[in-house]
Amino acid sequence: MGKDLWQVHKFGGSSLADPDCFRRVANILLDAGPAPIAVVVSAMGGMTDALLGLVATAEQGPDDIAPGLEAIAARYEAAVGELLGDGAEATAVLDAFRAELGDASDVLHAISLVRSAADRSRDLVAGFGELWSSRLLARYLERESVARNCETDIRWLDARQLIVVEQGEMGPAVLWEPSRANAAQHFPAPAAGITVITGYIAADEAGLHTTLGRNGSDFSASIVGALLQADSISIWTDVDGVLSADPNRVPEAAVIDELSYNEAMELAYFGAKVIHPQTMAPAVTHGIPIWIRNTFKPQAPGSCICGDSSAGSQIKGITSISAVSLVNLEGAGMIGVPGTADRLFGALRAAGISVILISQASSEHSICFAVPERHSAAVEQVVRRAFAAELEQGQIQSVEVQPDCSIIAVVGDGMAGTPGLAAKFFSTLGRAGINVRAIAQGSSERNISAVIDAEDTTRALRAAHSGFYLSAETLSVGLVGPGNVGAALLEQMATQAGELRANFGLDFRVRGIATSSRMLLAERAVDLADWQAAFEAGAERLDWERFTAHVNAEHLPHAVMVDCSASDEVAGRYLDWFRQGVHVVTPNKKAASGSLAAYAELHAVRRRHNARFLYETTVGAALPIIDTLRDLRQTGDDILSIEGIFSGTLAYLFNVYDGSEPFSAIVRQARDSGYTEPDPRDDLSGMDVARKVIILAREMGQQLELDDLDVESLVPAELSGGSIDDFLDALPAYDAAMQERWQQATDAGQVLRYVGRLSRDGGASVRLEALPLEHPFARMNLTDNIVRYVSRRYSDNPLVVQGPGAGPAVTAAGVFADLLRLAAYLGASR
Repeated sequence: MGKDLWQVHKFGGSSLADPDCFRRVANILLDAGPAPIAVVVSAMGGMTDALLGLVATAEQGPDDIAPGLEAIAARYEAAVGELLGDGAEATAVLDAFRAELGDASDVLHAISLVRSAADRSRDLVAGFGELWSSRLLARYLERESVARNCETDIRWLDARQLIVVEQGEMGPAVLWEPSRANAAQHFPAPAAGITVITGYIAADEAGLHTTLGRNGSDFSASIVGALLQADSISIWTDVDGVLSADPNRVPEAAVIDELSYNEAMELAYFGAKVIHPQTMAPAVTHGIPIWIRNTFKPQAPGSCICGDSSAGSQIKGITSISAVSLVNLEGAGMIGVPGTADRLFGALRAAGISVILISQASSEHSICFAVPERHSAAVEQVVRRAFAAELEQGQIQSVEVQPDCSIIAVVGDGMAGTPGLAAKFFSTLGRAGINVRAIAQGSSERNISAVIDAEDTTRALRAAHSGFYLSAETLSVGLVGPGNVGAALLEQMATQAGELRANFGLDFRVRGIATSSRMLLAERAVDLADWQAAFEAGAERLDWERFTAHVNAEHLPHAVMVDCSASDEVAGRYLDWFRQGVHVVTPNKKAASGSLAAYAELHAVRRRHNARFLYETTVGAALPIIDTLRDLRQTGDDILSIEGIFSGTLAYLFNVYDGSEPFSAIVRQARDSGYTEPDPRDDLSGMDVARKVIILAREMGQQLELDDLDVESLVPAELSGGSIDDFLDALPAYDAAMQERWQQATDAGQVLRYVGRLSRDGGASVRLEALPLEHPFARMNLTDNIVRYVSRRYSDNPLVVQGPGAGPAVTAAGVFADLLRLAAYLGASR
């Protein structure tokens, strides 16, 4: 029994649900290599429940015993037939099965006579499942070993000949001396081969049948590992390992590569499906690593539970206990009185009520504790009875029981001595709108627990999980308006996704794309490399409520709507999004330039709900025009005036227009080349520039409405209505007026530019102006935007921002930059 030789594996339940599972297990074991292997086997999936169900049936009478046994026999015989055929091997297995089934029938009929099952009778019946499954697996391994010509020695061992226990107050306790003696007899020396051992069952000191309780087969594996001084213990399940949270509640839950024994015990205590703390004890004592692995994905590395786990996050897992009641005992008479806690918990112990969590104020004015909800009624009676005199005398004022609670816990050895983790936990819950009723933390600092309302459990788990970076810093993104700018943004995001995730832990998940009438929803994320095809194939009728709810998923930490439309309707939805805590990033000017009342409400609501509103690209595309203005103001500068050319389209028109061609022809050419909006009047009206000036005015602190601006429209009043073609056809009739303005400017040594102006005194205008040739606005590229800031600091030499201010790629890059800025606000590193 030399150390570092034996490998212990445990299979059962869903890992042995049907013949295919037996084949899969055999492949794992026969491919495991030359080291000696001990395989602990629990019952086939559902078999133990079926046997215990028959015990309950027998307590009601004998009528349904035979049909239940027949169903078990049919299932087992079918499995034997499929795995072993109908030869001598199958006959031997079935003979033993039928004899034991007869024994089970005798016990069940005896139970039916007295209508009550003793614990020993219950244990005896329940333990047959392990005998049957282990015997079948051993025979099948023999058969497969011969078929593969690997000549592996296969043995079967009844654990009642190996493990000796005694039943105590805390359950079965291993009697190590007789168990080690049995191990020395059955395993005199390590040798290559596979020993199949029954799980769950054991013998007492008198040699009588007993069991190790629920999860007993895991306990069996740990005991066997300790007896054989095994190199490792592998518990094979139907999951890839220990998960950072319950995947049914937190879709982003990830496999924990490595965790310590203590971390695993804490997670298991608080409801995580790891391995029961008691079953780990023998392995912990002997320092044997326990692996949790997936029978159905044996290539997956799994999770290692070992003595020291310094790798990975400070927080290893987040878990919860549901169906909890919170009890609060409160009174001034408790202060400084020794023995109060002893009386309280002694009374609870006497009543058989288990306490899950305890929290006591340092003033000793109150003691708060949590119990399973099934004890709600009893616990109040027990406490009131224990403190009846104090309640009558007013020394204790109240005994309150709050049902419908849950406990959420964050667990990790790395929490010890690390400042700020508790603050982060509770601030994360606070941001998610979750009220904490009680708090507990042990001196080991390995666990922080909070009692919350049961209805908030899933939201709390998701918020805490994302808050501690167990998954990448993730933003759920909904994109509205996949036109020129939206499509360019999706292309840029697809290109950068890998680098952002690898270098900065950023995960932008575009989970919804919407046009004005259709939407595409993706459970995890839209494949941005082929989003157009996915949209065509899978888009459905637009439903704004569904779209918003899908993007604002509870299991993801943050949600953002990226509005690349120019729609008033979409801008009108920002308030609702902000109320739900959804951030907005947009180049759409409608919301930020709407009425002052609507603008003020927008910012008030988003502040109240901790939502961000980023709209840098509403002015100057990717140019830092708004940010520059904010930086100047926030650092104490006084803005005296802002002036600029804010329309790439109008900049192009008046850079190209030199009098040699009619202005109407230039407009038509620009429209045909895509330099204007589909309807050029949207540019020529000046309203686009006016909205940008209003946005800057409000950033300056001015309370301006659009009607307060002096706006010169370049659309003749007579042509404001009608179709686009009618407008273009009629525009030449007005060329002479534009020609005259150009000629006057040229004769004066000036150029025409469409300029927006703001002053601190409140003057604001948007008009076509004639500027001298030496003016900065006269010397610019075709579609540039240029903005000049005059401030107290920049009075003699104004600050100028200039560059491309239009175009899908440039605008999309500005929106992308706002998304990155949002991620930084939310805590991502950059």
